[in-house]
Amino acid sequence: MSTQKALLNVAISDAFPCSYLSDQQEQLLLLIDPQLNGRHFYPTLLANGFRRNGDQLYRPHCRLCQECQSLRTPVQQFKASRSQKRLNNKNKKFRVQISTNTSTQYFSLYQNYINKIHKDGPMFPASVEQYDDFINSTWNEPLFIEIYDQEKLISVSVTDQVKSKKNQSWSAFYCFYDPTYQHYSLGKFAILSQLKLAKKLGIDWLYLGYYIEKCQKMNYKTGFMPHQRFIGEQWFDFN
Repeated sequence: MSTQKALLNVAISDAFPCSYLSDQQEQLLLLIDPQLNGRHFYPTLLANGFRRNGDQLYRPHCRLCQECQSLRTPVQQFKASRSQKRLNNKNKKFRVQISTNTSTQYFSLYQNYINKIHKDGPMFPASVEQYDDFINSTWNEPLFIEIYDQEKLISVSVTDQVKSKKNQSWSAFYCFYDPTYQHYSLGKFAILSQLKLAKKLGIDWLYLGYYIEKCQKMNYKTGFMPHQRFIGEQWFDFN
């Protein structure tokens, strides 16, 4: 870990059942007082494998498992695969736009997504309080990348903007979409849309959260090439 990160106050959570691997217990390394330190140290922490959840910044700190690997894509070097090009072509009728403000439409879309797609997960059932605690932050102002089918909002990608002296990054925080459009692979299309917008805006990195090889819900992220994975306190290239 970097010297800057080592100077921060952190805590280790109690162990609890892992949300991704049923045979594992999970523990988290948590930043103390993120409301005071989050904004300033977010770039450093993100580059050291941390993620955001509401105000909190955390990363896995499990004694017996190292499966979670932070994954990021160098935006300007990204090249869509044949299947990704086909998906872009399939969804070319949809309109993509960036908003800097949240919308009253978001919660109903989020609620429908959680209650139908992730009803076996820890965020079910969705509630306004749970949504606010998860998505919103007192120290961070995300972008909202919206996808429309004509005038109908069908997907929202909450995307954090992270600027440092060295580079500008986006962190793909969370995506939720209309379950009736599931056959359009909107989760993957949302990432492709973020990459396209980020490239136009000169963004250096798009962080995609954690890759977990043994978890089917998480290992699709390796399809965005090239990319780097954070393993043993270092970033490694995958081409």
